[in-house]
Amino acid sequence: MGRRYDPERRQRIIDAALRVAAEKGIAGLSHRSVAAEADVPLGSTTYHFRTLDDLLVAALRQSNEGFAQLVRERGVLQDPDADLPAELAALLGEWAAGGREGVELEYELYLAALRRPALRPVAAEWCEGVGEVLRERTDPVTARGMVAMMDGICLQVLLTGAEYDEAYTREMLGRVLASAGTPS
Repeated sequence: MGRRYDPERRQRIIDAALRVAAEKGIAGLSHRSVAAEADVPLGSTTYHFRTLDDLLVAALRQSNEGFAQLVRERGVLQDPDADLPAELAALLGEWAAGGREGVELEYELYLAALRRPALRPVAAEWCEGVGEVLRERTDPVTARGMVAMMDGICLQVLLTGAEYDEAYTREMLGRVLASAGTPS
């Protein structure tokens, strides 16, 4: 019997990995659990992703894409007259409004890079991608500081269970921008 052509299988495996990680955390992720969730043979997961780290890299990259898409769609970030701190604070609010579970999953994958070196370049891609957009409006050091501030605020919200405070975020980002002498 010939091999069945299934061009969407790799993507279904990545999507299944994200669902398993969302439900059970990264600790619950295995080739076997993902194969069961994707309804594919176990060999398919190892064919497309030799190691769990390979699968996690693909999942993190896809996860990163959600926020990157929001940033790209926000054309006002390129508008020199727009209030950059307010726009970024609203953007983070939109992302957080998409569901705490999704944000938690993205951060769990992102923070997995602490113990899984294979994930570090992908985690860095997220920071670099957002920083690249911000460098259109400010210098590279300030852009990096703004990314770190947004990251820190999101982590605090996730870890404390607090509600996202858009006004606070706008104020803090405004202070970072002002300290660089860049008008908001």
